[in-house]
Amino acid sequence: MPQALADIKVLDFSHALAGPYCTLLLADSGAQIYKLEPKHLGDMGRGWGPPFSGDQASFFLGLNRGKFGISIDLKHPEGVQICKQLAAQMDVLIENFRPGTMDRLGLGYDALKTVNPKLIYCSISGYGQDGPSRDEAAMDLVVQASSGLLSITGTEDGEVTRCGYGVSDITAGMFAVIGILTALHNRHRTNEGQFIDVSMFDSMISAMCSNYSSFLGDGRVPGTMGTRYPTVVPYGVYKTKDRPIAIAVGSEKLWTAFRQVLELADEAQFQSNALRIQNRDALDVILNATFKKQTAAQWIEKLQASGIPSSLVLNFQEVAAHPQSQFRRMFPTLHHPTAGTHQVPGPPIKPATPPHTPAPCLGQHTKQVLAELLNLDRQTLNTLEANQVIFDAPQP
Repeated sequence: MPQALADIKVLDFSHALAGPYCTLLLADSGAQIYKLEPKHLGDMGRGWGPPFSGDQASFFLGLNRGKFGISIDLKHPEGVQICKQLAAQMDVLIENFRPGTMDRLGLGYDALKTVNPKLIYCSISGYGQDGPSRDEAAMDLVVQASSGLLSITGTEDGEVTRCGYGVSDITAGMFAVIGILTALHNRHRTNEGQFIDVSMFDSMISAMCSNYSSFLGDGRVPGTMGTRYPTVVPYGVYKTKDRPIAIAVGSEKLWTAFRQVLELADEAQFQSNALRIQNRDALDVILNATFKKQTAAQWIEKLQASGIPSSLVLNFQEVAAHPQSQFRRMFPTLHHPTAGTHQVPGPPIKPATPPHTPAPCLGQHTKQVLAELLNLDRQTLNTLEANQVIFDAPQP
C-alpha cells in the first residue's frame, strides 16, 4: 500500500535534532524530504561524534535516513532564488534557525507565501517567534532548565540531573509533526497554507501537562523524587538480590495483586493510594527489604504473571537485542556509500515500510533534485556548481 504521506514534498532547512526528528517521522510515513544544507559544512549534526560509521557521525545517520540531500549557498542571490523556486513546488517547509534568520535571507513565510499560497511553513525555535525570550539562544539542556523539567528530574536528595535524551528537541519535533498534519488537513478544506510556530519551551510545558496541572491545583512547587511518582505509590525502581527493577502499581486492583505476590500484610495505612502516598517512606522500607530476598528475574516472572507493570532496568545493548525490539524491527540495518553497513533506530508508528534508504552524503542529490523539480539542464547545473551556488557531492 502507498504510504500515507507519499504525495507530500517537504523542503527541510533544519539541522541538529528537533527539525531533523520531525522530518524523520514524516519520511517514515512516505513524505519526500529534501534536506537542504549549507555547502561544505552541512548540518552541524554531521560532526556530532564519535561514534562515527566510516566518515559519518552515527547521530546524523540515525536522524536523516530516507531523505534527499541537496546543498545550496543561501548567501548567494542565485541560491536564494533557487530555494524560492523549490518552495513553489513544496507542500511543507520546515526550519529551526533563530527567529528572523529566514526573513533576513529572503526566505521567510511572507516572502514564500507569495510564490506558494498553499505552503505550510513550520518554524521550530527555542522560545517561539515572539515574546521577551524570542532571541535567546537555546539548546536542549537550557530548555530543560527554563521549562522547569530539571527542577523535577533528579535524585531524592535534591540533586538535579539532565533527562537522558534530548527531550526538549524530540518533543518539539513531535509537536511540529502534529502541527504540520493539522495544517495539511486544514489545507484540504480551505486550499490555503499557513505558518506554524513551535517552540521547545512551549512544547515542554505542554508535555508536562500533568505535572503543571497538579501544581496549578494546589500551588505546591514540586522537586526531585528520583524514580518516585508524586501521585502513584508504589511506583519506582527497587534493588533486588542482583539488579534493579521498575514497578508501577497504578490502581487498587493492581495493589491487591502486588501485595499478594510480595506476601505483604493488608495493613490499614496502605489500603488506598492516598494513604500509600501519605506513608510512602514506611512502605518503601518494607518493599526494599522484600525485593532483596530474590533475584530480579524471579520477581519479574511473578509480577508479570499477575499483570503488574514491571521491567528489568535494561541498558541499550539489552534493548537492542531484546526479542520485542527485533520483532518490531526497531533497529533495521542500512547500507551507506561511505559509512557502510550500519543500524539505525526504526519507525515507531506501525504499519510502516521498513526504512531502506540511508542518510544522504552532503549534497548527494543536488543536481538530481534540481533537474527533476526545476527542469534545470546539465549545462545550467554545471554552471551553478562552478559558480559555487550549489554543491553536488561526487558519487562514491
